[in-house]
Amino acid sequence: MNTEEKRFNQEEEDEEENGRGREAWERTYADERSWESLQEDESGLLRLIDNKTLSHAQYRRRLRTATAARIQKGLIRYLYIIIDFSRAAAEMDYKPSRMVVVARQVEAFIREFFDQNPLSQIGLVILKDGEAHCLTDLGGSPEAHIKELMGKLGTSGDASLQNGLDLVCDLLNQIPSYGHREALILYSALSTCDPGDILETIQKYKASKIRCSVIGLSAELYICKHLCQETGGMYFVALDEVRNR
Repeated sequence: MNTEEKRFNQEEEDEEENGRGREAWERTYADERSWESLQEDESGLLRLIDNKTLSHAQYRRRLRTATAARIQKGLIRYLYIIIDFSRAAAEMDYKPSRMVVVARQVEAFIREFFDQNPLSQIGLVILKDGEAHCLTDLGGSPEAHIKELMGKLGTSGDASLQNGLDLVCDLLNQIPSYGHREALILYSALSTCDPGDILETIQKYKASKIRCSVIGLSAELYICKHLCQETGGMYFVALDEVRNR
């Protein structure tokens, strides 16, 4: 018999001797450890803890915590789609052109968006000639957005990412705090023609908690990737009409 077994046996014998030395009523309370069921109230008196009620309260608290973790605040989404209609959108690496492919995809996206988010709203902004133009205000009518978009197809000039971001930021800052504010950019150009420091605009987006995602139609751009990283959005570069990376 090794040392640990001897010590274990000795402890058992000590417990048996202590148990024999107690009266029956003492052993009952010692086994039940009833003093652990007492709690001091606000007045300093001891009261019995209702373990059943306590366990139910703990269960409800865990359930509320788990439910809150699954629920995302800001279920009403306010989304502006910024579309690059600069001369880069006239490129024909997507057939028949980037502009036409983007318009078709935006139409499909708008319809699906409202199917999944019936209470949310969308607005459209286009970039061309170094400026940003609000094509449609925030609204819940997919047909109105699609009709306006299809009636304004055309490309010209350079794209100014900063002007588009500034315009959308001013529009989204008017949204109540319960709304989830987002911007989706479909960008064709390989550069941006900006009047100021676009990094300051990105920080303004971050401070305003506007989530910005970008889909590039040419190559990966650092400024677009940086914008998505800072605002918690996603950045993809399309390989064709249906794939991205």
